[in-house]
Amino acid sequence: MKVLTTFEAVRAARNGSVGLVPTMGYLHEGHLSLIEAAAARCETVVVSVFVNPLQFGDQGDLDAYPADLPRDTALAADAGADIVFAPSVDEMYPAGRRVGVTVPGIGDAMEGTFRPGHFDGVATVVAKLFAGIQPDVAFFGRKDAQQLALVTTMADGLAMPVEVVGCSIVRERDGLALSSRNTRLSDEAHADAVYVSGALFAASELFISGERSASVLKAAVTEYLTGVSSFDLEYVEVADAGSARIIDEVTTDSFLAVAGTVGDVRLIDNVFLDPQDGSVDLGERIETRSILYGGGTCC
Repeated sequence: MKVLTTFEAVRAARNGSVGLVPTMGYLHEGHLSLIEAAAARCETVVVSVFVNPLQFGDQGDLDAYPADLPRDTALAADAGADIVFAPSVDEMYPAGRRVGVTVPGIGDAMEGTFRPGHFDGVATVVAKLFAGIQPDVAFFGRKDAQQLALVTTMADGLAMPVEVVGCSIVRERDGLALSSRNTRLSDEAHADAVYVSGALFAASELFISGERSASVLKAAVTEYLTGVSSFDLEYVEVADAGSARIIDEVTTDSFLAVAGTVGDVRLIDNVFLDPQDGSVDLGERIETRSILYGGGTCC
């Protein structure tokens, strides 16, 4: 395992096919599943750890983002990573040489509405990682469904020789989608947050039974969450998986997404819908308490 801080050093250390797992650090089982997927396909696995300031509209949120590089390095190595790329802000964004990337359309709704400028930051940092590291395959979690659509569209649109792979959401034992933000939830807030995934699972049963109307699926989620007084709903939408375009009926691969806050913690979650066989990707649950709550070791 090598910890490198420059693009040049990463390119020099690569060997054979390269799989990239971009992260902002404070790894959990969701990240580890991406690293394992990369290790199964590629000869060199690179895990980037960089808290991208361009993705944060709130300086306080950026300042509060957890960071523990030694912990992340150990976890990444155990999962099969060969290189941890931990660049400085200056390495990613050299002074006086600021170049940005925008992908029109995909970020107009959902996260784009509530986080203005967020997707420009995502597109820019991922484009720089693709250009600087030159991976063959890049692995992203489906939890950020709109981001996955954005990155895939960007790579295709700019003819980047990178295959973008989306992997299933990894959930806590109770169904809550794993996120470093979960560590900020009190026990009571955590219990309320679980209703978010519960709402998606309830709507999924309708889809499996044959329901394809977006309005019906959205109403099922909203109704399920109505009694959770601590949850402040921002949006419930059904969107095409490839374009993130809001749709009225599920006729192509799509996702049902929800976002909101419990206290001061913002949560997003989704399920992927396949109308061809009527299946739903609900994600995978871990069997033990997440490493998010146990420091650097599983507990």
